Amino acid sequence: MSSDPPIVLDIDGTLTRPDRWGLDPRVLDPIREWDSPVVIATGKAFPYPVALCHFTGIPELVVAENGGVVYTGENVFVTADRDAARAVTDEYRAAGYSLGWPADDTVNRWRESEVAVNRDQPLEPLRAIAAEYGLEVVDTGYAYHVKEPEPNKGDGVSRLAAHVGFELGDAVAVGDSINDVSTFEVVGSSFAVSNADEDARAGADEVVEQSHADGTLAVLERVRGTNE
Repeated sequence: MSSDPPIVLDIDGTLTRPDRWGLDPRVLDPIREWDSPVVIATGKAFPYPVALCHFTGIPELVVAENGGVVYTGENVFVTADRDAARAVTDEYRAAGYSLGWPADDTVNRWRESEVAVNRDQPLEPLRAIAAEYGLEVVDTGYAYHVKEPEPNKGDGVSRLAAHVGFELGDAVAVGDSINDVSTFEVVGSSFAVSNADEDARAGADEVVEQSHADGTLAVLERVRGTNE
């Protein structure tokens, strides 16, 4: 009897509406009904994908903060150190720049392994400071993420697969950004939605015609029941 392959899904730009913000509720039922592991792999802070799994009603299998935090449903692995990223953004602010978020900064309040900066802020000074600390700045199209060069999403997905017990070669990934390319490199099949950036489009096995959640829904419909 055929079954669904394991799937790895990004959030922003992949499960969201075309206006970039807000989950498309049409994705919830197909994800909840999937009969193999569903991994949420995102650049968002750790609590966000956990909450998404919780309210969707699926096991909490999470790669958060671009691979900096991995949750197997039983154990949390923090695989990167936020201290250096904080030092970078402290120096960035001391130079007269801002992280670009409101004072409560819910973007970073619960972030454990990196720091995110609003894309409205100057990028080159941030990259220059990060380089002095041996860090990188990843532009996901939604924020600038100051992080260690390793780990990445693909590393997190590999770690989670080993703990949960599914074959990466059987897994299907859907994403839209440069930070999804490392995931594409470790799974068996990868798809970029049509709104994806150039790196994701080049790194995916296929670029689907539909954008945002429509693209993800098209992939899920295509691959459902393809594992024997």
